[in-house]
Amino acid sequence: MLILGKYLLAIPRLIIVVVSLFLVLVPYVLSTYIIKNTPERAFEIRRAWTNFIVKVLGLDITYIGHPHSAPVLYVSNHRSFSDPLVFAKFLDAYVIAKAEVENLPLISTGAQLTGILYVDRGHQDSRSKVKEMMVETLKQGYNVLVYPEGTTSNEPSTLDYKPGTFMEAAKHNIPVVPIVIDYKNPDNNWYYGSMYKHHLKQFSKLRTSCFIEVGPPMTHTDGKTLKNEVLAWTDNKIIEIRKQW
Repeated sequence: MLILGKYLLAIPRLIIVVVSLFLVLVPYVLSTYIIKNTPERAFEIRRAWTNFIVKVLGLDITYIGHPHSAPVLYVSNHRSFSDPLVFAKFLDAYVIAKAEVENLPLISTGAQLTGILYVDRGHQDSRSKVKEMMVETLKQGYNVLVYPEGTTSNEPSTLDYKPGTFMEAAKHNIPVVPIVIDYKNPDNNWYYGSMYKHHLKQFSKLRTSCFIEVGPPMTHTDGKTLKNEVLAWTDNKIIEIRKQW
């Protein structure tokens, strides 16, 4: 009873997330037999559901910036499993995600329908293939979002970005747009436990304060230099955000 009381908000919120996702996905999947599933239509559906669900979860978001003309490579630090929800409320892009997401019921279906590129970071072939898919998606005129830390953490600064994304961006002259996301309460950072346990911890509170800022497009002929410039921008912004809080 004590545990139930502690998670009085988180549990019904989780139920609403699952039920609403089901109610959105089933009609949408059925409609694809009549109406072609396009990225534009999928992004519209995703944003409508996200706008609803961030209110349900009590996410209080401060947003600075604006979407950039496609195609750009959005690069963001990673704090919580809720980061993509915050992103999808404001910006449209295919998301590069861990292969493990493919095993999550409903979430994987929604992700596949509305734009995702899976990568198994433990296998070189998978990493090479997703880089090719990333470049091809950008050439088709669609944005891509990547979390180059490769994981979430509770560190005050950003973990070192993996260089592969930036090497491809430099090679193909793709603009990289840095994004910074941070939460006022460090408890919102996902650095241990399952997704379910993290949901209970993060969304047991009435409100969850979150900050997201979209930076300027960056380009460079050298991938390592590009990575360092994006990483420096992100870390500087985190310092600015935490001074305000």
